Amino acid sequence: MKTQTQDEMVTLQKMRLPELQARYAEVLGEETKAPNKTFLIRRILAALEQKATQEAPIESPTQGPPEIETTAEPEESTTPTEPKLTKLTVEELQARYLETVGRPTSSNNRRYIMWKITQAQKGRIPVGPIKGRRSDGIERDYKVLPLRIEADLVIQLDEARERMEMKSRMELLRRSLHAFLLEAGEVRVAELFAPEI
Repeated sequence: MKTQTQDEMVTLQKMRLPELQARYAEVLGEETKAPNKTFLIRRILAALEQKATQEAPIESPTQGPPEIETTAEPEESTTPTEPKLTKLTVEELQARYLETVGRPTSSNNRRYIMWKITQAQKGRIPVGPIKGRRSDGIERDYKVLPLRIEADLVIQLDEARERMEMKSRMELLRRSLHAFLLEAGEVRVAELFAPEI
């Protein structure tokens, strides 16, 4: 199976973006306009792997008489198993995601949530709250804030940031918040965004 996955990966890496998007739609059953080839390849391979694991192997007649199949039923009933991910609703998947990954998800995409759960179960992604460490050495929990800005405005912001000799967009945002909060009289909160010297 690993050889098939490697062959598929090589094939996918040779594809152009429109071909990858078409292959994504073919494998996952939904269209995408995602421009990230690495993301598309990863999702396609994960979906193919999931399909391969869900297909039960057909037993050959040499493996024993049909009566042996009946012994599987008591084993299944004595071992409590959770329902398959494919049988769960979006809300149940989100709850399972929280239980498995250790942090909530706001995604409503069933395939994505199932993929993340299986990746966490296989130890391929970090579990638990996302934490970071600042220069003072204290670990902190982080939240990602959505900030959607038109592309041409981002270019102008980057040019201004470079003229002001700021190293990153984050530095620009932190300094801007600091200045705005100070001007608004929110001194205590503003100090939390004070530039590090």
